[in-house]
Amino acid sequence: MALFGVFQVVFLLALLSLRTYQIEVLSEHLPLTPESLEVSINSTQQRLHLQWRVHTLTYHQELKMVFQIEISRIETSNVIWVENYSTPVKWNQVLHWSWESELPLECATHFVRIRSMVDDAQISELGLWSSWSPWEEVDVQKSLGQGPLFIFPKDKLVEEGSNVTICYVSRSAENNISCYMERIPIHGEQLNPNVFTFSFNNVPFVRVTGTNFYCKRSKHEMSGIILYVSKVLEEPKDFSCETRDLKTLNCTWDSGHDTALSRFPSQSYTLFESFSGKKKLCEHKNWCKWQVAADSQETYNFTLVAENNLRRRRVNIFFNLTHRVRPMNPFNVVLKSIGATNATMTWKVHSIGNYFTLLCQVELHSGGKVIQHNTSIEVDGQYFLNELEPVTPYATRVRCAAAKHFWKWSEWIHLNFITLEAAPSEAPDVWRNVKSVLGSHIVTLFWKPLSKSHAHGEILFYKVVLENLEKSSSVKLLSIPAPANGTELTLDQCSYRIHVTANNSAGTSPASVIGISRDPGNKTVEEERIQGTEDGFSLSWKAQSGDVIGYVVDWCDYPQEPRCHLQWKKLGPNTTSTVICSDAFRPGVRYNFRIYEISTERIAYLLEKKTGYSQEQAPSKNPQVTIRNLTSHSFTLSWKDYSTDSQSGFIQGYYVYLKPKAEQCHPGFEKAVLSDDSVCCKYNIDNPEQKTFVVENVQPESFYEFLVTPYTSVGEGPHDAFMKVTIPDEYSHVLIRIGVPMILCLVLLMVLCYLMSQWMKDQCYPDIPDPYKSSVLSLIKYKESHHPTIMNVNDCTPDAIEVVNKLEGSKIQFLGARKSLTETELTKPAYLYVLPAENYSGPGPCICFENFTYNQEASDSGSSGHVPVPPKAPPSQLALLTSPENLLKSLEQNYVNSLGESPAGETSLNYVSQLASPMSADKGSLPTNPPERALSSEYRMQMAVTLGLASPSPSENSLSSVTLLDQGEHCR
Repeated sequence: MALFGVFQVVFLLALLSLRTYQIEVLSEHLPLTPESLEVSINSTQQRLHLQWRVHTLTYHQELKMVFQIEISRIETSNVIWVENYSTPVKWNQVLHWSWESELPLECATHFVRIRSMVDDAQISELGLWSSWSPWEEVDVQKSLGQGPLFIFPKDKLVEEGSNVTICYVSRSAENNISCYMERIPIHGEQLNPNVFTFSFNNVPFVRVTGTNFYCKRSKHEMSGIILYVSKVLEEPKDFSCETRDLKTLNCTWDSGHDTALSRFPSQSYTLFESFSGKKKLCEHKNWCKWQVAADSQETYNFTLVAENNLRRRRVNIFFNLTHRVRPMNPFNVVLKSIGATNATMTWKVHSIGNYFTLLCQVELHSGGKVIQHNTSIEVDGQYFLNELEPVTPYATRVRCAAAKHFWKWSEWIHLNFITLEAAPSEAPDVWRNVKSVLGSHIVTLFWKPLSKSHAHGEILFYKVVLENLEKSSSVKLLSIPAPANGTELTLDQCSYRIHVTANNSAGTSPASVIGISRDPGNKTVEEERIQGTEDGFSLSWKAQSGDVIGYVVDWCDYPQEPRCHLQWKKLGPNTTSTVICSDAFRPGVRYNFRIYEISTERIAYLLEKKTGYSQEQAPSKNPQVTIRNLTSHSFTLSWKDYSTDSQSGFIQGYYVYLKPKAEQCHPGFEKAVLSDDSVCCKYNIDNPEQKTFVVENVQPESFYEFLVTPYTSVGEGPHDAFMKVTIPDEYSHVLIRIGVPMILCLVLLMVLCYLMSQWMKDQCYPDIPDPYKSSVLSLIKYKESHHPTIMNVNDCTPDAIEVVNKLEGSKIQFLGARKSLTETELTKPAYLYVLPAENYSGPGPCICFENFTYNQEASDSGSSGHVPVPPKAPPSQLALLTSPENLLKSLEQNYVNSLGESPAGETSLNYVSQLASPMSADKGSLPTNPPERALSSEYRMQMAVTLGLASPSPSENSLSSVTLLDQGEHCR
């Protein structure tokens, strides 16, 4: 034991001496100076890379050292960076360090030097720095070449929100260089005569192709770079892994922004599992598949690494495989045995290992309601859906999850179906309106459509059964097609029970029964006024003695329309009040409510009437006022009543406004100021039934204006234009009583005088016949086929004219010459005949013109003689008369001569037509043996045709005494 102690002491002394020797050796070489410093650059990353050695270390010696690095820019005295780098150092080891410059390395010259210090616990003397290594110069501009303008950095990649410095290097010292960032001018800072720098803070992402920066000296000298700004790489979110079949894990995550640019790829994702040591590069950005190990590994620890050119992100997850089971979706989902109120739903699931139990959830959707049911299954699932509504569309769906360790539900599998129809479950809500007309009842039935929950299908028709209670065998059946909501019946004066049912394809609803009594029971009920509110009309009534099974309140939603949309509300027998609400209620509309009680026989009896407004309004119009009994001291205003439908509120009275010429108001009136600031007199009629008002004590021969307007509890009617009335004087009514009869008599006398003047004209001055309407025109032969309106001589075939001489002359006063001619003896009438042409060979018709106006004797005798042509008449006369031109010339010449006084022996012209028919003649005045002629037509001339011959020459053959006839008269 003593020997062991001695040995231990000797060992410790030897070790101490060795340690002392090492310290002495190291102390001799301290401090250790870095040597072989080399500096290189990376222009893309803008980094300086340094490497060096420490040669003074002994073999296999390792010390912890600190290296201090200084970096200067442009000049060695301009130190811009100082950093201490601590690392263990071995003998002959090459050390590395890098530094990223915010200013591109090409923009300025950089200098680097280094020194060291031992920071090891083995050395007692610490804190002594070695000497600095020589400055290493880094000047990239020397290798730029001969270009005039350079911009750096080239193809720089930074993250969004970073700070960037850009510079340009010019070979000349000119300052006329302009720089732009995305076409926006940028002003920089001069670093030296040939270098300008531009600093940008928080640079934004512009586009995947990069941000453009360029400088130009002129239009032809321009240089630029592309700055690539990417989105910031985000840490993956919602990283999760699950399995659906215990064979494959599906890991998903939210990758966030894509950092891809046109020259730089998007971020990559790597999945690493720590227990197995396996790693997989994922092909997708947000999911990756991992094969479950065959040795049934249950616990997994995954690390997801996201990486791009600028940074790296990672997240971890740890889980048990059996706790991350999400079953596959159910399949073969089928609905069976669909009825009106139930259905059966079946489905299948994929197997997940042995004895793996699933929890399945079934949802039923209809009308916004959701019903959930849960059931546990292993292979096949089934669920019975009940309490369904008939003819109702349903949406059902099913999903499953692990029952023991719940993780997530599978996706929903949807299925829609419609239940079948069923018979309506409720009787229609029926009401009636009864009118008695000429010994019969006009019954109008109304019913409300059944709700969808009660109709149980499409209503096809309504069945109406009329049962005559006084004739048990009398039953009448009516079928009313849907969607009608009523019908009209004409019944005799018997009691009836009416049954109404709704029918669909599945069956018939319960019947709604209503009774019609022999006595309609429309007793007189006083109407009560009520006031509505925003919540509706509050109605109440007194219960009547007797058996009552309920009450009914009816009203019209639109009382001002022909079809008022009758509505009703049925209430129980113990209810004596209700509130009637309707979206159709409008302010200013009067609504009438009738309250009926329903007897045990289902007969309705009118109980009360109520009327009111949901909100009264001021009248919208004024009554039409008429003025009556206008005197010099008073007048009466009268107007008619409003119809209740046009009233916008209950009329409480009328205001009478009066504007007298003098501003003093009559007794009972009070002064009032209108909206136009005019002053008038106002009288209040507080009796709404009063429709007349007498204005008394008015001044004769004065002027008044008045207005009558109604008022309600809300306000009065509009102030329309005032009507005007002028008061007559005191004697005007006397003058009216006298003047009106005189004027009527004068008007009657004027009417009688006018009628007498017409009679006198017809007696003394008859109308001159219109030659255009003579019957002669129909007998004339025309040369042409058409008949001219006014005949011309040239259009007719002329006849002959015979001159007949009178034996005794007469004096005739010509109107034109104003000479008197005393007729001593007027024995023969004057005639004018038109004879046929010379080639006329036999008897023919003639036309005789006779002037009865001036030949009084002929007119009185009524004769129209027909004088034959003398058989010995010279042919020359006939030839002369045959020519229309000669005839006109002779007539014109003789017309001038006829203005003088005719001699004692006068000559007359007879015009004889071939077409004329014979007429009655004065036989005593005609030759004894006239030739027979055809019938002649007669024209009674209105001018004198008395012709005189003043010394007729034999050659003229008495034609000089012929009165002028124009062509129109000759043809007529």
